[in-house]
Amino acid sequence: MSRDYMLENMMSHLSERETDTDLKDLNVVSMLHHFWEQKQVGQLNGSSSESQCSVMDSAGHSDSLLLYESAPTPGPPHVCYVTLPGGSCFGNYKVCETQAEARRDAARVALMNSLVNELPSRRITPQFISQSLCQASTDSAASIEDACDPNTSIGTYSLLLSSYMGRTMLQFQEMMTAFQLLHWNGTLKALRERQCSRQSVIAYYCQRGLDEYMRSSMALDWMGREQRWPGRLGEELHVAQRELVLARRRGTELRFYKEKTEILTLALSQAFIHQTHAHLSQPPSPIYHYEQHPFQQLSCQGTVTPPCSPSPTLHESTRHTVRPTSGKPKLLPSYSPAPSPKQTHVPLINPE
Repeated sequence: MSRDYMLENMMSHLSERETDTDLKDLNVVSMLHHFWEQKQVGQLNGSSSESQCSVMDSAGHSDSLLLYESAPTPGPPHVCYVTLPGGSCFGNYKVCETQAEARRDAARVALMNSLVNELPSRRITPQFISQSLCQASTDSAASIEDACDPNTSIGTYSLLLSSYMGRTMLQFQEMMTAFQLLHWNGTLKALRERQCSRQSVIAYYCQRGLDEYMRSSMALDWMGREQRWPGRLGEELHVAQRELVLARRRGTELRFYKEKTEILTLALSQAFIHQTHAHLSQPPSPIYHYEQHPFQQLSCQGTVTPPCSPSPTLHESTRHTVRPTSGKPKLLPSYSPAPSPKQTHVPLINPE
């Protein structure tokens, strides 16, 4: 069976209206797993379709491709997220009465986007870059000539696109998620104030990617904001949770919204722990001072220099099982805040 025929066959099944008897839970989940298993084998062995199929039919299947996470809910409707090897995340589009149904629907949305991502039209080409820059200049009322200037927003976008020439839109979105988070957190703004060039920032974070240090550093930033403006953290978390729900219902890629939610949840839990500890360790006083512990004391003394070597990709080796979304990274030592270019939404397909 050729690879193109297999892709067409899977798309024809997925495009049909789904009923309880159309696609079994295990079938869609297995199709997604086999697709990424073949893709990894193809990258290692020269993308030979015959060798891919022979490996797929063998008894030894890789069990470290996908991560399924079930959102903690007391009952239906259930929510499930699936994270692909590169870090892209998708969730169930439909209202699901069981966890198995939610996992199946999340796998269906992820598989449809994975298949479409293989089309030639989803590759970053000079023609695609030209069209994207024209659209970006129209939307932002900027001049297309500014694309040649890396110090402008559209110039930064052009630089990012060019750095991913020949790669897919899904890969580009995975990289853009890191810069979206840096922009949301205020990191890129801080780097500009320190006169860091955009080229050096892009080169550094393109190599490094999104790792636990980056998440923990952002959580520390939001803990500091909570100290200065009590209640800010809870408000931001509420907004992020709503954005995640709306994005999931649209069937779009979710990693940016999911990462924001998890960073803010981590910051809120750590802020509560530190506040409780500070309150219990203080002698009785008629007046409680909120900022008894300055933000610098929440992290270890000294400055930690980020490693220059690239970090492993998020969820690169994780279990192909359903697990609760309860595991949170530990906060790392201190961090120098820094931000990312204007958020760029790369449209993916809608499952319906």
